[in-house]
Parts: sequence; structure tokens; C-alpha cells
Amino acid sequence: MRLRTALAAIAIVVMAPVACVRVNVHGDPPAPSTHTGSRTLRLATYNTSLYSDTAGGLVARLEHGDPDARRIAAVLQRVRPDVVLLNEFDFDDAHRAADLFQQRYLGVAQAGGGDALAYPHRYLAPVNTGEPSGLDLDRNGEVGGDGRGRGNDAWGFGLHPGQYGMLLLSRFPIDEARVRTFRKLAWSAMPGARQPRDPATGQPWYPAEVWSRLRLSSKSHWDVPVRTPAGTLHVLAAHPTPPVFDGPENRNGARNADEIRLWREYIGGDAPWLCDDAGTCGGLATDARFVILGDYNNDPVDGDGDHAAIVELLEHPRVLRMATPRSEGAEEAAARYPDVARRGAPAQATGDYGPRVGTLRLDYVLPSVGLAVTGSGVFWPRSNAPGAELVGASDHRLVWVDLAGGAP
Repeated sequence: MRLRTALAAIAIVVMAPVACVRVNVHGDPPAPSTHTGSRTLRLATYNTSLYSDTAGGLVARLEHGDPDARRIAAVLQRVRPDVVLLNEFDFDDAHRAADLFQQRYLGVAQAGGGDALAYPHRYLAPVNTGEPSGLDLDRNGEVGGDGRGRGNDAWGFGLHPGQYGMLLLSRFPIDEARVRTFRKLAWSAMPGARQPRDPATGQPWYPAEVWSRLRLSSKSHWDVPVRTPAGTLHVLAAHPTPPVFDGPENRNGARNADEIRLWREYIGGDAPWLCDDAGTCGGLATDARFVILGDYNNDPVDGDGDHAAIVELLEHPRVLRMATPRSEGAEEAAARYPDVARRGAPAQATGDYGPRVGTLRLDYVLPSVGLAVTGSGVFWPRSNAPGAELVGASDHRLVWVDLAGGAP
């Protein structure tokens, strides 16, 4: 991966907590606390790597008893979030993979996990990954083709429609009539969009007829209202493209930054250009409470990508300043890569990407101002601690945050 130099000012994102809250670093979070008849609300995000390069492949894996899916389920059973976004969970029109994961994995006590876990409510929908665009998006002279060429010409990189999809699971009802999705929003609709340019000529990298149709979201952006005991919480879910696998035009880096910017604009309230797939335009109401969930493929100071994009989201006036979730396992993993330069706190990483890249913070749970955080952490125990055998099912780790005011 390319390592771009970040501005020194970006280092301020390693923020101190504004109040005394519990930050878990040992792996398993404690059971949600109960007081005066109420319980904390636990929110989580987890890139599960439950995908296949072939259509129907994840369904086949789950039907035959997939060991990685069992370990993913075991992590969820240990942490027991009330609302969790699963990134990289292949979408299928019949929702068969989601059914199987609930019935045969979450619904059965797993080795190393906890009691069976039920989510009576869920949201899933089509995504752009693997969906043919009919355009030569990678400018290799052909539309579609085989393998990576076909994936590059999809609206979002993928080898079949639904690959790398998203699945939101919830203990509480979802107001589906008020869900907003931005899967088809054109990138060019964003004022000041980072249109990729050919550095050799300075000209736009995409021809005008392609740029006008190219979608911004590589998967989708969802606003899913969840009716919690403390009131409606808007779950803002996304999984921006990795800012790599491109060329000097940096088309994926630019797209990653603008996918992150979409939420900054959305929570700003006044965004008439932001029109959802149903044709409703504008941002989120200024009095709405929300939580941003997902794998954003952007570390505040390390790795590739425009770090300012995620920093500006972290520092948005409507995003709560809070202690950064961390773990002891992340510190231990970072020590295995002494040759990988990093400036961020090793304990704040949320995934292990091997000796060339090291560990990075890519996954986020970001509550809005007005919510009270009582605890947070990353499920990443040290290698000699209980549960350590589970984390290798994905290169990402589950991130959780507790809010005051959940159900008893």
C-alpha cells in the first residue's frame, strides 16, 4: 500500500476522553450494566470477511458449516451487541445467507462463544459492488471481461452482484419506511467532488459521459432508523472503497475520501444535492441522534488514503468526542511488525493486515453529540487470553461502544 504523508495537525485525533468512561482493553467487554431499571445500549461494527468470489458462494459455505462463520458468530456471542453492522457479508436477493447465519451460527452456542444470540430485526439491501456498469471504468479498452477486469467495471469493485455487502442486525425494531439509501447517488452531484485527474495531462481521468453517471458509493450508504428504548437512533452505515488498487490518478483514494465526506455533509443538515434512491433530498435533521458505523478504510494518521477525510468526520461538531476504543491485542500485533512505520497509538488499531501493511484503525463506531458513552473497546485479546483463537476469522476486529439508556 502507498503511504502518503499526513499533515502534522492530524495527530490531534488521538483525543483524550471528555469524561471518565470505561475503556476495555482485555478482550471481552463486561456485561452491559443495569441501573435504575435501564441497561446500556451496545453498538458494534465488524468486518466479517464473509464473502465469496462466486455468486452463491457464501450461501454454500454457510450450508456446509463454515469454520470462519462459526468463529465470527462466537465473537458476536461473547460481545452481544444490541445493534451491529456486518461489513463484507455477501448480499443475495433471497436473503438466504442472512437466514443461515442467524439460524445455524448465531442461533447455536459456538465453541469459544457464549449463549445463542437472536436478532429479531435486520436490514439488508442491494449494493453497488459487482453490479455491472456497462462502462469502461478502468479504461483498459473493454467493458467487463473476466476476473479483475470485470470487477473494475462494476459500479463498485466486485466479481458478482452483492459481493462485500452489508448486514445490519438489531434487537430493536427498524423503521423501514424511513430508511434512506444513497446507492445510486452520482459522484458528480457532490459539490466540489474530487474528480480524479490524469497527473500527466491534468485532464479529468474519467470521460465526461462516464463521470456524469459514476456512482459515489462503492457499496451503499444507509440511514437506518432503529427504535431503541431511549428513542430513535439513526444508524449511518457504509463501507467506502479502499484507497488503493488504482494508479497515479488515485481514483480510489479520491472516492474513499468523498464517500466519507458524504456522511459529513449528511449530518450537517442542509445538503439539497444529497438525494436518496427514492428521490428525497437533503441531510439528516439537526435534532436527530445517530451513530456512524462501518469499515471506512481510512486510518487517521497511518497507511494509505487522505487522512484528513476521516479526521474531519471525527472532528465534526455533531460527532461526540470520546475515548478511542482500544485493545491489548492490537498492541501485541503491532509489535510483530517493527519495520512498519506508524505514528498512531498501536492499541487503537482495529485490524491486522500483515507484514507489509501492519495494523491500522479502519473501523468506527461514532455516536452523535447528545449521547452518553459509558464504555468502549475492540475485541482483540492478547494471544494467550481467552477468545484469542477467534479473531483470525477476519483481518478486522469487532469494535463496540456502550451508550447509556438501553433496554433492561
